[in-house]
Parts: sequence; structure tokens; C-alpha cells
Amino acid sequence: MYVGRDMTALSMISKSEWKDSELAFFHHSLQQITPYLNAEGQSIHQQIIKEIEARDGLQRQEADYTHGTHVSYD
Repeated sequence: MYVGRDMTALSMISKSEWKDSELAFFHHSLQQITPYLNAEGQSIHQQIIKEIEARDGLQRQEADYTHGTHVSYD
């Protein structure tokens, strides 16, 4: 289950200020409903994708004993 800021709070700040977990969660959510998104929803999804690409993806650089290499939004 996602625990974090909702889209209303996040829409007030730049995508560059979003946490990786927020980008991952909303990218996954919007990806699942892509066929139903209006132009504004598609634009938001594209901005999220561009921010993920600007960060070279959402992979952690290295794992440790408490975290794997994938960003989890649960």
C-alpha cells in the first residue's frame, strides 16, 4: 500500500522534487489506466516519465541489508 503525498499535494511542486517512490507509484498507476486518460492525464504521465528518465531510471545503485536494488512504493 502506498503511503505518501497524494496527487493534489504533488501537483503543487515540481516533479524534480518528488521522491523516487512517488514517481514509481504514480507511473505504475497511470500506466495501468493509460487508455482512459484525458489529455491532461497523459501530459502528467509524460512529465513523470521524463523525470524518471532524467534520473536515469528508478534503480538503486547498490543494495544493502535493508534495501534491494528496486525502488518500492509499498
